[in-house]
Amino acid sequence: MDPRAKIRQQLPDEVASYVRELILSGAVQPGEFLRMEPIAEAVGVSNTPVREGLLTLRSEGLVHLVPRRGFVVSSFSRQDVRDIFWAQGQIAGELAARAARLITDEQMVMLEEIDAEFQVAADKGDTLRVTDLGVQFHVVVNKSAQSYRLALLLDSIVNQLPSHFYAGIEGKVSSSREDHPVLIDALKKHHVRKARELMQEHVEGSASHLIGMLEERGMWA
Repeated sequence: MDPRAKIRQQLPDEVASYVRELILSGAVQPGEFLRMEPIAEAVGVSNTPVREGLLTLRSEGLVHLVPRRGFVVSSFSRQDVRDIFWAQGQIAGELAARAARLITDEQMVMLEEIDAEFQVAADKGDTLRVTDLGVQFHVVVNKSAQSYRLALLLDSIVNQLPSHFYAGIEGKVSSSREDHPVLIDALKKHHVRKARELMQEHVEGSASHLIGMLEERGMWA
């Protein structure tokens, strides 16, 4: 692929990620119009990728287009948040179950090493490192499942929340510190059912943490 074409594809994704964070952090409110010029300036792009990025968010239901007026932030409910995590949990649980059957010794070592680094980063309060290691942990589990298409489907749902959002959810890091070792044990022992249940609970439990955080920010005041 032409490197320039790849860059053109990435720019709308950057816009979508930026605006998605504005919406989910409560920086912009439902019913508020999104002006393209400030977004373009903030991301460092032209108006064309801004429009393309906003169209991506429209497909996710986060914004809607008012003819001749522009893009408006859509309302979303507590149930919408729960639905996102429920969908993630169902697919992530299935991938964990498949990983329990297929994971290799080498992949198990990788998970244990990642979790050890995760614990250290959490002790230090290194949010960026915690986020990166959390993503790495789930990537290894998903790859171990050897289900490429299903993992891609999960990615499309996970991308509806900014990756660093997870580490910022109060209670999420502490629960991950407890959940990861138990999940590693289930994978190591090839306990398929337990791996599925643990992963579902681990992912879906994040919904309550995020809802609480958004309530504190006045999202549904």
